[in-house]
Amino acid sequence: QVQLVESGGGLVQPGGSLRLSCAASGRFFSISTMGWYRQAPGKQRDLVASVISGGSGNYADAVKGRFTISRDNAKNTVYLQMNSLKPEDTAHYYCNAGVVTTYYGYLEVWGQGTLVTVSS
Repeated sequence: QVQLVESGGGLVQPGGSLRLSCAASGRFFSISTMGWYRQAPGKQRDLVASVISGGSGNYADAVKGRFTISRDNAKNTVYLQMNSLKPEDTAHYYCNAGVVTTYYGYLEVWGQGTLVTVSS
C-alpha cells in the first residue's frame, strides 16, 4: 500500500495565501517526481507544478511567480505555497508521485484531492 495524503485546502479570499502539503506513506524504495495538478469543474486535470528529487520546480504559466513547489525528501512530503490567489485558481488540487515500490515496480500514485476555493 502506497498512499498520498493532501492537506491545506480551504476557502481563501482573493489575494490570500494557502500552503498545501502532501505526504507519502507505505512501502516503497523511493519517490522520483512529485507534483501538483488541479481540476476545475468541466475542465481537464492540468499540471500546476512538479519537482524531481534534487531538481528545481517546473510551473504552469498561469501560476509562475505566485506558486512555489518544494520538497522534503526526509519526510516524503511535497508542498505547494500559493500566494496572490485568484478566483481562477479555484479547483480540486491533487498530489501526484512516481513511486518505486517493492513488489509493483514504478507506480503513479494520486492523492484524493483537496479543494481550494478562492472567493470573497
